[in-house]
Amino acid sequence: MRTKSLKLALLVFSIMLFSYKEENKIVNGEGYVNVTGGKIWYRVTGQDNNIPVVLVHGGPGSPSYYLNPLMELGKDRQVIMFDQLGCGRSGRITDTGLMSVDACVEQMRTLLNQLGVTEFYLYGHSWGSMLATDYYFKHPGGIKALILASPILSVTAWAADADTLISSLPDSTAAVLKSDLKGLQNDAGKFDAAMSLYIQTFGARKHPLSADFDSTFSQNAQNIMEHLWGTSEFVANGTLKNYNRTNDLHKISIPVLYVIGDNDEVRLNTAKYYQSLTPASNVAVIKNAGHMMMQDNPAENIQALSAFLSKQDGH
Repeated sequence: MRTKSLKLALLVFSIMLFSYKEENKIVNGEGYVNVTGGKIWYRVTGQDNNIPVVLVHGGPGSPSYYLNPLMELGKDRQVIMFDQLGCGRSGRITDTGLMSVDACVEQMRTLLNQLGVTEFYLYGHSWGSMLATDYYFKHPGGIKALILASPILSVTAWAADADTLISSLPDSTAAVLKSDLKGLQNDAGKFDAAMSLYIQTFGARKHPLSADFDSTFSQNAQNIMEHLWGTSEFVANGTLKNYNRTNDLHKISIPVLYVIGDNDEVRLNTAKYYQSLTPASNVAVIKNAGHMMMQDNPAENIQALSAFLSKQDGH
């Protein structure tokens, strides 16, 4: 009788455990989640063999299409991507009260809660690295590691990098870009040519640009970009102009991978500086790549990210 009772108890426990796992499983697919101010589009893809990774796109206001090469991570784990409120497939906004780091962090919090994501890796690219870092400091629970790609953790450092990179270009190009930074008028054709060379050298190096960029550009939220950052690629004069997290990096208690391209707008010295301030961190440099390393050299980028995530999984 005791044996039968024990078997029955084990059976009931197994059913309860299976039901718990099913109820808490992150379901693949795409949809919308209501957040303060509108709806956020999301997509979940990949195998649920390991801890999922959440992707936070850059901009501000540039939707997640350009991150599509990172879907390759789905062979090992679920990949969760979304468009921040105001751009891409998410609802549009005009309320500047919704255009802030704090608002974006809470929108992410709502999204992950709705999807039932309790344990995850957090990847942030460019402006997304600001959001990923701030999310960690406000809601650290469940985040197993951070990947900060082409990170902007100090706007002052970003501007200094831009000044150095501009100076490395041909004199005629550098002169046009530096005069623009001083507020001087330039011939529109010369300025466009100078900016194109800068972006092709340090931004997106692989040409022709992929269709992912077409979608990103066509659904970009310029109002968010100008409010948060401003109108210049090089210097922030929007609400982010004083953003600086370097004094807080020593507080990060989980593994961190900094990733940059070898011709990134974020210079290697800057990435190494961030790394020196961050416990349990490393820097990975993707060859033949600029700021958009996931598009410039997707294979090497995926290899670096997969190796880091696999290590954290304990494989």
